[in-house]
Amino acid sequence: MLNGLASFEEVPPGLDEMTRRFNDVTGRGLPYLVATTGSAPDGVVLGYGYCGPFHTRSAYRFCIEDSVYVKQGMHGKGIGRALLSALIERVTDLGYRQLVAVIGDSGNAGSIGLHASQGFIRAGLLRSSGYKFGRWVDTVTMQRPLGRGDGSKPASDPALA
Repeated sequence: MLNGLASFEEVPPGLDEMTRRFNDVTGRGLPYLVATTGSAPDGVVLGYGYCGPFHTRSAYRFCIEDSVYVKQGMHGKGIGRALLSALIERVTDLGYRQLVAVIGDSGNAGSIGLHASQGFIRAGLLRSSGYKFGRWVDTVTMQRPLGRGDGSKPASDPALA
């Protein structure tokens, strides 16, 4: 966050804000996963990932957005892949039909490659949508279907589950 473009936040959120975000995600019955070196309280956080609503308007209720963050220096060790795979499985089981990734920086080959390896395709580019570190930064959107995707009507409504 302070040195990278994976997040467009410029000031790291404090514990209260991270707790609020965690409670918002899990309060909706959505997954929030943490990869550590061991058990709490001695484990070191290597990465985390969660899924939240893509947008809050009701027609988007079958579409979900993922966020995956891996500790600096730990990229390329399978942590992001393990987190994203588990998120995909969990939101598929919850009945969601589309998963969207909103990736900061069109040069973020690691995140773009991770998502592509999990079946995401590039859905769009928002040029110069962020301004960080004294320069304009693109946002890449990627998407993948979940379960039957748009091949049939949903059997149940994840917003009501």
